[in-house]
Amino acid sequence: QVQLVESGGGLVQAGGSLRLSCAASGRTFSTYAMAWFRQAPGKEREFVAVVSWGGTRTNYADSVKGRFTISRDNAKNTVYLQMTSLKPEESAVYYCAARYGFERVVVDDYDYWGQGTQVTVSS
Repeated sequence: QVQLVESGGGLVQAGGSLRLSCAASGRTFSTYAMAWFRQAPGKEREFVAVVSWGGTRTNYADSVKGRFTISRDNAKNTVYLQMTSLKPEESAVYYCAARYGFERVVVDDYDYWGQGTQVTVSS
């Protein structure tokens, strides 16, 4: 069982930056691929970024490549999402997710989810 708690969301102006954090419980954190998804009102939850259990492989949605960076610190049981050059259309609730094994980009492939953290980008 893994419990995830996100933090770091807030209000930022367009073009600004935020860093999200996701703290995980459990001693097997290093065996889980960790991902970030986001969901805007009235829209489907969508993939943002994923990092492999060892932190050596990452994958990003095309819309965030070059602006967002996912990373993890297995010693701290924490995964991060550094977001730069934020756009108003990226306002959403951002969710951290975990799955045992290899990284995936599909919502249904993830077993554990945090409660989400709101990111609002003003124009």
